[in-house]
Amino acid sequence: MTDFEKLGLFYLGRQLDPATRAPTSELLLYESNDLTTHAVVVGMTGSGKTGLVLDLLEEAAIDGIPVIAVDPKGDLGNLLLTFPGLAGSDFAPWVDPGDAAKQGMPVDQYAEKVAGRWRAGLAEWGMDGARIQRLRDAADFAIYTPGSSAGLPLSILKSLSAPRPEVREDAELFRDRIASTVTGLCGLVGIAAEPMQSREHILLSTLLERAWSAGTDVDLPTLVRQVQSPPVDKIGVLDLESFYPTKDRFALMLALNNLLGAPGSAAWMEGEPLDVASLLATPAGKPRVSVLSIAHLGDAERMFFVTLLLNQLLSFMRAQSGTTSLRAILYMDEIFGYFPPVANPPSKKPLLTLLKQARAFGLGVVLATQNPVDLDYKGLSNAGTWFIGRLQTERDKARIIEGLAASDAGAHLGGVELGALLAKLEARQFLMNNVHAGGPVIFESRFAMSYLRGPLARNEIKRLTDARRGATSAPASTANTPAATTTATTRGATATATGAADRPALPTEIVQLFLPLEAASAGAITYTPMLLGAAKVTYSDPKSKIDFVDVTVVVTPITGEAVPVAWERGQRLAVALEQIPQEPLPTGQFASLPPLAATTKKYAAWTRDLKTYLASAARLSLFQSASTGLVSNPGESEQEFRLRIMHQLRESRDQRVADLKEKYTPRLAQLDEKLRKAEAQVGREQAQATDAKLATVLSFGAALLGAFTGKSVVNQRTIGRASSAIRGANRIAKESGDVAAAAESLETLKARRQELSDELNAEVAELGAKASADEPLEAVVLKPKKTAIDVQLVALAWMPS
Repeated sequence: MTDFEKLGLFYLGRQLDPATRAPTSELLLYESNDLTTHAVVVGMTGSGKTGLVLDLLEEAAIDGIPVIAVDPKGDLGNLLLTFPGLAGSDFAPWVDPGDAAKQGMPVDQYAEKVAGRWRAGLAEWGMDGARIQRLRDAADFAIYTPGSSAGLPLSILKSLSAPRPEVREDAELFRDRIASTVTGLCGLVGIAAEPMQSREHILLSTLLERAWSAGTDVDLPTLVRQVQSPPVDKIGVLDLESFYPTKDRFALMLALNNLLGAPGSAAWMEGEPLDVASLLATPAGKPRVSVLSIAHLGDAERMFFVTLLLNQLLSFMRAQSGTTSLRAILYMDEIFGYFPPVANPPSKKPLLTLLKQARAFGLGVVLATQNPVDLDYKGLSNAGTWFIGRLQTERDKARIIEGLAASDAGAHLGGVELGALLAKLEARQFLMNNVHAGGPVIFESRFAMSYLRGPLARNEIKRLTDARRGATSAPASTANTPAATTTATTRGATATATGAADRPALPTEIVQLFLPLEAASAGAITYTPMLLGAAKVTYSDPKSKIDFVDVTVVVTPITGEAVPVAWERGQRLAVALEQIPQEPLPTGQFASLPPLAATTKKYAAWTRDLKTYLASAARLSLFQSASTGLVSNPGESEQEFRLRIMHQLRESRDQRVADLKEKYTPRLAQLDEKLRKAEAQVGREQAQATDAKLATVLSFGAALLGAFTGKSVVNQRTIGRASSAIRGANRIAKESGDVAAAAESLETLKARRQELSDELNAEVAELGAKASADEPLEAVVLKPKKTAIDVQLVALAWMPS
């Protein structure tokens, strides 16, 4: 079998003769970068669709390409069932005892039989346990279960994260993000909300837009409080009470609050945040295959989760640089219901945007379905590769043919009759139509390295993930300021003043701000005086090409000590300055105010102190990669930076592979032309030798016939015929020598071509060995000049408790 371990090529199977469907010697090696134009996989139950997809995802993992796989049926967890030893004891915990009983075998004996089948199946396709080990070493495999603790939990309702600046600056994308998130949230609480008509939708959209525009994350408790007491006075031109009275808002507030109080809601609040970078790589930068199992969720919960995920992917994608290399893969195992032709569920708009735009950012979208009828083929027209397996009905075939004919890949078919190619497909046989290839191909998918156990039950997912559950943690963020970012609380740094009273009267020159309450409160609220400072700190470094402005907002206690204000005791707030209210809650009371805090001139002194403190303590800590020369962006975590290094290495590798191929292509083409001529020469020489043999046989025959049937005396004609026969024998010897020489020349050329091809493959393989994103990172620490610090505000900040 031809070598299939080639960089950037996915080993998916072997081609079949389209007429006889018999296997050929030609392997199906799929160019990984072709996935940047996306792919669709269609096939009925039993067609082998899941096996083909697992083949593709296994190849992606081996090539170091991260994968996010949405799994509504529980099949994709099989990617974690890989056993390099291929021993029966490896399979025993995972085989179905019912299958063993049907065959009258103990589980251990049946497991050994299954292991033997896997060993034989892999060997038939040129694979073994060593390749399985290579798969396991190449990537981290994890099963996440949002809304459940069976696998690794994902925190969904805890934080509705603000989109990245790249999304907020794109007005259309920002509106779509808000609309789809709110639609999904309303669906989750059972509200059929029309974006342009529903008061619920409009209010929630307004609240998210207000927070997200300032880059502020919103959690569900905050959203509940803001529905009760919105931080806006008007919706459009109407005042809030006219548009949506308080008594009417109570139903929405109650529905959202029920999400927090309902049994099982804690599972939606716990675990890692829904962070794309964490799903694509470990903190150390190792590529990750993240299986997002949602089989346990209801329809509304699935829709909400998928919508959030797609929106997060859009935000992540927009923050990446453009590329022609494959950066990551999004796979959705069953898109029925998420991408219908007429209806517009919340998932459809972000998925359509990904299909249209993800190519430029190196994100390959792979979609699969066993229901080819109810799909938006107009939206799928952007897919460049179609894998079509056995279909159940003629209607399914007709719909696929109609949809494919209108797609980019369909335009590549020319006059090929699709119906004939789709006819008589058997299990594990597929039609591949790739816009980047020469034409449609019929192929048989290879044996999967993963054990195809079938859908995993909850307890089986738990068993797979228990070993790593305690070791999984959210990635640490890069610290940009002298104090770590926290929520708007300084519980341990309250003023020494006690007692509660009315709001004190202060000079108008003193700006007062009222920090938001962190949690809902049914009792009295007491405001404690703090000092707040806000400054723009500019970090510049031409060498690292850094020119970054960080807006720092710090609060610190006002004490009765000799030094009443010490900025080094402060904590940085995560809330944006413009999001801090300038009026207190109506039920708030106020702790006593130190006299110094009511003195206007003190604020000027505290402003100078803040600038001096930031000049000595503010730092911007970044990472640098020695192998690529890349420097992390401000606010970019180590995990995100390692993802960027990984892709930079892949881009560089792909370019060098392309350069190598360009270098070798002319030489290979010359040899191919010489081979073509040599093969033709061998053919001609063989034909001439055959003709010479035939002519000689005839001459000998004629001479003998003349000698024995003519006169008893040899005449001149008989002698001439005998002479011709002798000359023919000499020609046979000469032609045989010419055939041997031509054949020897042909074999020499074949050997030279193989040698050149092996030389190319060796150089390409060497490039692959050099690509690694787990290198130690160097620290780059930037300090601002005092002239680069602009203190915008020092104000009296009231902290509620």
